[in-house]
Amino acid sequence: MSKISKVVLAYSGGLDTSVIAKWLQQTYGCEVVTFTADIGQGEEVEPARAKAEAMGIREIFIEDLREEFVAEYVNPMFRANALYEGEYLLGTSIARPLIAKRLVEIAHETGADAISHGATGKGNDQVRFELGAYALSPGIRIIAPWREWDLNSRERLLAYCKRHGIAVEMKRGEKSPYSMDANLLHISYEGGVLEDPWAAPDESMWMRSVSPEAAPEEAAELELEYHNGDITAINGAAMSPAKVLENLNRIAGAHGVGRADIVENRYVGMKSRGCYETPGGTIMLKAHRAMESITLDRELAHLKDELMPRYASLVYNGYWFSPERRALQALIDDSQRHVNGKVRVRLYKGNVIITGRQSDDSLFDEDIATFEDDAGAYDQADAGGFIRLNALRLRIAAGKGRA
Repeated sequence: MSKISKVVLAYSGGLDTSVIAKWLQQTYGCEVVTFTADIGQGEEVEPARAKAEAMGIREIFIEDLREEFVAEYVNPMFRANALYEGEYLLGTSIARPLIAKRLVEIAHETGADAISHGATGKGNDQVRFELGAYALSPGIRIIAPWREWDLNSRERLLAYCKRHGIAVEMKRGEKSPYSMDANLLHISYEGGVLEDPWAAPDESMWMRSVSPEAAPEEAAELELEYHNGDITAINGAAMSPAKVLENLNRIAGAHGVGRADIVENRYVGMKSRGCYETPGGTIMLKAHRAMESITLDRELAHLKDELMPRYASLVYNGYWFSPERRALQALIDDSQRHVNGKVRVRLYKGNVIITGRQSDDSLFDEDIATFEDDAGAYDQADAGGFIRLNALRLRIAAGKGRA
């Protein structure tokens, strides 16, 4: 294979990616370009610049992608009501295609030969990054150091830093015992005591939500306005996609909403226990289904529910840029043309309670649905023939002794 002269690295500025930056320079004798994305992880990203400069890196990209993340990735996914294995709101999964896209774009802009990431060889993220990159740039070369090197412990990484003069913030006493991933949609926690699926997470682990027991005694009520399946305003105040999610996170977290403790099936084959905080996303899912309940045709709503597990698996497994996900998205987005109106929710001690929904595009007809006199809007006698026709095959089978 041809020599690699320049690599774009997905760079956080932490221990692993700082080691990777130096390791790439040494192992491949190449120039390293760093890319640091702000997707709402709640930490300053600008300090990554000084760390990269200290390693002699000249091309440094630090970008605020929060609005693009929510508008082009989070919102389309929530139009699908996506849940992986019935519980996981896909917070880590949905961030990876955006990062992969920018890695590839920066590689093209800078004339780089390859991209690199810090995902381990055991997890899903390596698959997501690389499937995304290959889908967008089929000839791109990818370097995954965790699949090549022998620096497979914190002690070895620190020793490497000492040998090569890489500055490391020694905050071991303050360091979380968990492996964490954060963005504007969620925070995930893995590892440590969580590797025992029977061990309960410590209350101090959670960062974006109070416990339901500690939540206020007084409920909070929100009115969410929808346009084409996306929330565009909260309590009458119009907001950008990222601002919507920021505000929902803040309000929901304060009321103990959004915690999940899951054992999931990774794409690479193993089971993994993870805890997730997705306060705003928990509201988004429930409120969106409420909005659809009065604006979607029955069979269209049921079709979406049938397709959702497949859609969620595509996102989880890294196939965001696949033709099948794009085709499903086209169907889903078309279904959202009339998903407009308002949903009212009440938040109370970890619960999201729907208390109202209204829409100018509503298919709910009170004249037909009423238990009172419907003035002839619905002939109840019609139901008898409907039932007999649908029972015909059951009656035939019963008559043959097959009941």
